[in-house]
Amino acid sequence: MSIQLASVSKSFGIHKALNNVSLSIEDGMFFVVLGPSGCGKSTLLRAIAGLEPIEKGEIRLGGVPVARDGFHLAPEDRRVGVVFQSYALWPHMSVAGNVAFPLETAGKRRADVSARVAECLETVALTPYGQRKPAELSGGQRQRVALARCLAQGAGTVLMDEPLANLDPHLRSSMEEELAAFHRASGATTLFITHDQREAMALADKVAVMWDGEILQADDPDTLYRRPVSRKVAGFIGRSTLVPVVVEQVEEGSALVKFGGLSVEVDCPSGTAAGPATLLLRPEHLVPAKGAPGFDARVERTIYRGGYWEVFVAVESVDQPLMMVLSRRPEAGEMLRLAILHGWVLPD
Repeated sequence: MSIQLASVSKSFGIHKALNNVSLSIEDGMFFVVLGPSGCGKSTLLRAIAGLEPIEKGEIRLGGVPVARDGFHLAPEDRRVGVVFQSYALWPHMSVAGNVAFPLETAGKRRADVSARVAECLETVALTPYGQRKPAELSGGQRQRVALARCLAQGAGTVLMDEPLANLDPHLRSSMEEELAAFHRASGATTLFITHDQREAMALADKVAVMWDGEILQADDPDTLYRRPVSRKVAGFIGRSTLVPVVVEQVEEGSALVKFGGLSVEVDCPSGTAAGPATLLLRPEHLVPAKGAPGFDARVERTIYRGGYWEVFVAVESVDQPLMMVLSRRPEAGEMLRLAILHGWVLPD
C-alpha cells in the first residue's frame, strides 16, 4: 500500500515530536527515514502503525484515511506489520507457530493457516526451520521470522524500527542483503527507520532526512548525497567540508566559483546568484592536480581505512581542514598540489 502523510503533528508536552510532516511513499517502495536519536523517527512509525494518535493532519494507507481530526483507525485494521528491534517473538512457540499466530487469532481455518505459513516461510527462506524455537536461531533468522509474520497477517505495509541496531557489524551487512531480498520477494511497501546513514544508502529507493520533528529533504540516495538542500543535510549525509566561495558566473545547472585563487566549475541548484556562497566538497571531489591548474595544500594528518587513506589538508584562506582520499600515505607536513573535480553550491 502507498503511504501519504499530510501536515501531521504530534507533541509530548512542550516537545513537538512531529512538526507538520508531509510524505508520499509509493506502493512497493523501500523508503528509509534517517535521522539522529530523538528526531521523531519512531513516533512517525508508530503514528503510521496506529500505535500513536496524531493531533492534526492526515495519514492515508493505500489512499484510505486511517488518521485525521477526530478519526483514528485501530492498528489491527490498518494491514500494517511492525518489526521492532527486539523482533517480539513468542519464545515458547516454534517458528511456524509464531508465523501462524496472527492468522489463528483472526479465526482462519487450520488448512488455510498451514498453507499461508508454508508460503511465508518459503518467501523468507526458512522452510527447514519451521519447527525450531526462536532461541535456536541466529539473530538474522529471528528477524526473518518477524518478517514472515508480517507477511502472514496480510500486511500491505511493513514498518521496521531500527531492526538492525542490535546486530554486530558483520551480521548487519549480511542482513542488509536479506532485507533487500525480502523486499523484492514480498513486494510490500517498506518503511525503514534508522540513524545509520550507511544502512539507509544501501537499502533505500528513497531517503527522508528527519531533524527535530521535521523532514529536511526526501530524495533518492544519490541525489541526497550529491545535492543536499541545506547545511544540516550536507553535514549529516556522508563526509563533507563546507567552504566559503564567491560565485562569479552562473549557467543552467553549473556555476563558476572562486576558490584558492582558481576559478572552478561546479554544480549548483536553480536560483543560484552571483556573490558569496557555500561550496560542498566531498572527499572524492579533491584530486591531485597532475599539471592542471591547482592550489597548494599541506597535509595535517592521515587515517588508514583499509586500502586507502583519508587525508586531511590545510588550505590557505580556509579555516578548516579539507578531507580527501589517496591510495598512498602522505607524510604530515607534505605539500600537495590539488584540483577540485566536482562540487555543489548549497542553496541559500
